[in-house]
Amino acid sequence: MITPRQTLRLARINFVLARHGLDEIVLAAHIFRPIRFLIYFSPFYWLRRRDAPRGERVRLALEDLGPIFVKLGQMLSTRRDLLPPDIADELAKLQDRVPPFPGREAREVVERTLGKPVGELFQEFSEVPLASASIAQVHAARLKDGREVVVKVLRPGVQRIIRSDLDLLYLIAGLAERYWRDARRLRPREVVSEYEKTILDELDLMREAANAAQLRRNFEGSMLLYVPEVHWPLTRHNVMVMERIRGVPVSDIATLRARGTDMRKLAETGVEIFFTQVFKHNFFHADMHPGNIFVNVDDPENPRYVAVDFGIVGTLTPRDQQYLAENFLAFFNRDYRRVAVLHVKSGWVPAGTRVNEFESAIRIVCEPVFNRPLKDISFGQLLVRLFQTARRFNMEVQPQLVLLQKTLLNIEGLGRELYPDLDLWKTAKPLLEDWVREQMGLKMTFKRLRAGLPAMREFLLETPARINTILQQLSEGKLQVGMESDELKHLREALRQRIRHLYHAAAGGALIVSGALLLGIGHVPAWFAVLMAVVGGVILVWGRLRS
Repeated sequence: MITPRQTLRLARINFVLARHGLDEIVLAAHIFRPIRFLIYFSPFYWLRRRDAPRGERVRLALEDLGPIFVKLGQMLSTRRDLLPPDIADELAKLQDRVPPFPGREAREVVERTLGKPVGELFQEFSEVPLASASIAQVHAARLKDGREVVVKVLRPGVQRIIRSDLDLLYLIAGLAERYWRDARRLRPREVVSEYEKTILDELDLMREAANAAQLRRNFEGSMLLYVPEVHWPLTRHNVMVMERIRGVPVSDIATLRARGTDMRKLAETGVEIFFTQVFKHNFFHADMHPGNIFVNVDDPENPRYVAVDFGIVGTLTPRDQQYLAENFLAFFNRDYRRVAVLHVKSGWVPAGTRVNEFESAIRIVCEPVFNRPLKDISFGQLLVRLFQTARRFNMEVQPQLVLLQKTLLNIEGLGRELYPDLDLWKTAKPLLEDWVREQMGLKMTFKRLRAGLPAMREFLLETPARINTILQQLSEGKLQVGMESDELKHLREALRQRIRHLYHAAAGGALIVSGALLLGIGHVPAWFAVLMAVVGGVILVWGRLRS
């Protein structure tokens, strides 16, 4: 059911699309083809701009439609497997910059939120914003102790606008699923849902502050990345106070070169930061476009990145993290069958996919690329071509990976701009190999086993009672099974044998694991730990022989 507010918003959207000459693109969609002839009766068709390319018109229309459409366009710019190249290139230019709202309003928001006049909170507060974006703007200030800070303030009323537009996006996604044949594979409702989580997170500056604090801890003492400190006493859901940083914008390449910056090291450091965040920390800054990255060049030979704007962060499940790392390494090693198998195992392509055919399709895409020097290969473009190929095998969009893909494309594009000969693969492969070795190593195995000990203890403690309950119900005839009495007797005996085997397996396995852990930890004599493991093995073997 479309509300009056949504009707007005749809009318506004249609007006903006028509004003930018996009009515023809909209009516070319499958759902509108029967009435496409109506375009010739539209005054906008005859008066539209004919000199601007369609990609530029799409970008300008999204900028006119407001914050949620700008950010949606930024996200879609990474899905080059879904968009024509000219539109994807233009969407990549979307900048989240809008005219500032009055500084007086920002001051009022700060005072209302923190409950005190600005003069009591800060030594200085500038009403002229340092930067303005669609969701918030930033003002320079100085704390009472003299420290320089920035004050980030949400735009008044932005929550209402964004929630209204989100409802509209769900409506459009529902129509797409109903009328667009590719919608099932692209899962538009799930994409909008994932986008909703991302955009709503940006509306809570307490969450952004917590993200910043986590990233700061992750890189504490590291010379790769600096994260400014949050001033928690003056931070609320719509106001955030943070240390003011100084640095050269990463997009200002002329200044970086003039300062003698080691551009190769800077580019490779960006790649290292990305893979460290994704695989070592599993917590990555997912909005690393040039406007959010600065460079400290106090030591030009060892430049250090400085990040701001932590509203969008990403994490992966351990399963996706493992599959992703193994996929990367399989690509690096040209093990196309491994890539195909991993896609099936992970569920990214349907279980019934014929691995041989999928492997062949991947090889056709990759081999021409690998025959060029690695420094000339764009991993982002390779991913795009692979996604396009996987569409033939009904690969579904993985919403949880969209942020990751967006960040990877940003990092690679930035790295190549800083140092055109950047070899992304050569830089990334050692990092991935180290991570995989660490995950497969003895230390990590012991860590996982130790983490599972509480669950194993509960299982062992509860198992006798559960077994007793089952046997008692069987003996009292309370378990009703639709079989003849002879079959039931055989089933009971088989069940008893199975339970005995399970009991021995659980007890023996627990002793073996406990012995191995104690041996690794070293808190007891080695002979005692070995004895426990041996006893566990004997119990396992005895239980196997008796069953």
